[in-house]
Amino acid sequence: MSPPPAALRARILRNHELFRELSPDELDQLIAVARIEEFRAKTPIFHKGAAGESMMAVVTGEVKISAPAADGREIVLAMMTEGEVFGEIALLDGCDRTADATAATNCSLLVVHRRDFLPFLNAHPQVAIRLLRVVCQRLRRTTEQVEDLLFLNLPSRLAKKLLYLSGANEDRVRERAPIIRQSQREIGNLVGLSRESINKQLSRWQKEGLLTLRDGMILLDDVDSLREIAEEV
Repeated sequence: MSPPPAALRARILRNHELFRELSPDELDQLIAVARIEEFRAKTPIFHKGAAGESMMAVVTGEVKISAPAADGREIVLAMMTEGEVFGEIALLDGCDRTADATAATNCSLLVVHRRDFLPFLNAHPQVAIRLLRVVCQRLRRTTEQVEDLLFLNLPSRLAKKLLYLSGANEDRVRERAPIIRQSQREIGNLVGLSRESINKQLSRWQKEGLLTLRDGMILLDDVDSLREIAEEV
């Protein structure tokens, strides 16, 4: 894949709240120090404990952010899609990575190194304020995920995660059923359940007409009912 043109890099950065208020000249300064890196599906981007030297934005593909356990299991903290930024904590403190990042699909990433970004940040303090806001949003999301694990029952946790992964938790008119392409094992890692438990619950909901399992995908046929389940405690 050839590197995307500067216009595409600018669009990716401007679509993120960190950079959308930059002037064209300021955006050009940032693009000048950014580079494109390609990753094949299932390959690591960085590991927990590695030196935090860069921030990344997803150009194409999907990236899994996860925390490994000593027994080989993992907790999936987030799935990053096109236009989303990750690794931004390293830009603030320069410390080691706090999680693993893995290419869930073939990925093209826009990478900005800390050594290049810090001078830019010093010249544009408004970006530093928005960066702190993004980090706070990440913390709130993680806190919400922990609360879900502690307080929600299995169907509620799963329904809430399916709505999030499909984007169906957003209020907008849809012409077709929202689709989820993550595997049942990956979804299980997101909600702290085994693949077998996920499969059992999904099969039950398929019989009830809430969703359809097809070719490794999950189609949400009854979003309203899933929302009601997600709100149950």
